[in-house]
Amino acid sequence: MTLLALASILTLYVYGRNHQDTRFLAFVQNFFLEEVQANPIHLHYTIDDPASYGIDESSLTLPVYQAGSAAEEIYALSRTRAELSRIDPNALQEKNRRLYELLDSYLAAAADVAAHPYFSEPLSPSSGVPSEFPLLFAEYRLDDVTDVENYLGILEQLPAYFDGLILYEQEKAAAGLFMSDATANRMIAQCTSLLDADSLEEGSHFLETTFADRLKRLVDQGVLTSGAASAYEAQHKRLLTTLVVPAYDRLADALTLLKGQSSEVCGLAKRENGRAYYLALLKLRTGSYRSIQDIKQLLAEDLKLNYESLIAILRQNPALQTMIIQPPAFLPEMTPEEALSDLRKEIGKNYPDIPKGRDNAPIHSTIKYVDESLAAYSAPAFYMTPPIDNICENLICLNPKDTGDDLSLYTTLAHEGYPGHLYQTVYSKRFQEQEGNPPLGSVLYYGGYVEGWAMYVELASYDRAIALAVREHPEAALYYQACRLDRQFRLGLYSLLDVAIHYDGLSLEEVSSLCRGLGLSDDDALFSLYAYIAEEPCNYLKYYLGYLEIMELKKQAAVLWSDTGRMNATYDNTDFLYRFHTFLLQNGPADYRTLARRLAVN
Repeated sequence: MTLLALASILTLYVYGRNHQDTRFLAFVQNFFLEEVQANPIHLHYTIDDPASYGIDESSLTLPVYQAGSAAEEIYALSRTRAELSRIDPNALQEKNRRLYELLDSYLAAAADVAAHPYFSEPLSPSSGVPSEFPLLFAEYRLDDVTDVENYLGILEQLPAYFDGLILYEQEKAAAGLFMSDATANRMIAQCTSLLDADSLEEGSHFLETTFADRLKRLVDQGVLTSGAASAYEAQHKRLLTTLVVPAYDRLADALTLLKGQSSEVCGLAKRENGRAYYLALLKLRTGSYRSIQDIKQLLAEDLKLNYESLIAILRQNPALQTMIIQPPAFLPEMTPEEALSDLRKEIGKNYPDIPKGRDNAPIHSTIKYVDESLAAYSAPAFYMTPPIDNICENLICLNPKDTGDDLSLYTTLAHEGYPGHLYQTVYSKRFQEQEGNPPLGSVLYYGGYVEGWAMYVELASYDRAIALAVREHPEAALYYQACRLDRQFRLGLYSLLDVAIHYDGLSLEEVSSLCRGLGLSDDDALFSLYAYIAEEPCNYLKYYLGYLEIMELKKQAAVLWSDTGRMNATYDNTDFLYRFHTFLLQNGPADYRTLARRLAVN
């Protein structure tokens, strides 16, 4: 009788655990599908074959903002967390329990941000919708007729979507949170220049030329007839001129009418509840759970170290200052593709190989330059994340105005390609696929991890650049060291200014005074820097605080993995780096609190 009872209890226990795992995986799958279907553009970039997920891509519509819905996001997130809480994490398998904790932590951070409606700004001049959409449209994947039809259908929805943006900005203004006049002026100018009616009339606009190029490929593949391609081009031109351009014009007009509500360019600290929103945004964007004082101290100590090291090198080698102003060409002559290939060959020393996929397909990469008309609004470079079910084809876009010298091109390709975004993304997706984990990483964005990793490997790539250049140019070693220190000094300073502007409330005059004391004295450049940080809270921190968090994890690993329980003097050796990088790649993307906990038991 006792044995029978024990067997029954064990059976119920096993059933209970399996039942909880089944419930959790079903929850995760539903969450993923809901998130990925919320925007047809993002879906197209996330999944190559939506039908295999039971998704009818043609039925999806852009998420048009409705009156008052900014305040509803917090309730939606609360409902999702409440549903998740009905699953017992202690009854889950280890890998599912880890995923549960990661998802719950992310939803909590997102809810803290959503609790402050109208602080979000979809119309930032540097990363807002008006400049993002043309880029996404220019790179929109066209593999068949359905893709062409879906793309044109999205263009038809753009007027309603922009009307929703206008409504949101009107509500922001009513809440006293509308953008400054200077920011509005830049947005108005952007709306006018991005969709230039003259170039559309001439047929030379990049949206037209890139669409024609993609249609031609379909004709060459026999997917379309030349007649069908011509008809699509005519329809495309009609939609751009009759719907898209007027939508941009209406947005510019609406912003013009709303101007005058906030003449001052300022940080979040100047707004009511701005500091609370900033702290919530900081946690979500960077994945750092440190207190604001700890973050300040971490940044300040790093800034001091880099500044003093840079000044010491420049004083001992005055000629370096001229080189920094007018960069010399020390690296062997390479095309961008050759530079990326060199970086890819080098990663085998300190980084694990990318796991094999189901079909062992090779990883390809394409490098292209952004269109001249988008250069002013684009980042120095960016990596287009491939669909989760087709990660073999990868695209890196370079901005020619920001990658002119050989060193910046090389380190940028390390950031965007190998061992940066491309390598980390493909490794992560292949590893998660091998583990049988749901593709949550495609809808949970850990900017501090993703950009922190890319910054970490970018700074490491200076050592490879030195190795390539020093044989022919011995002076390259000190010059590249100075360039790396200058890069770290500036990013550290901008990150510290982000906190000073958005949390401490420093004004333009106070920031300018501080920067002049560090040798930065160009008034126009200082205003542009202040305005950018004011418009893009936490952006620099996403990169540089993310990098510093990785460096702190590295120190933690050196202590945990040493025999003595102290920092190992050789913690930068190949064996340690290989193990540390493998840990980061297999446990990310994630926030840094989660990574620290996992490292402690690794």
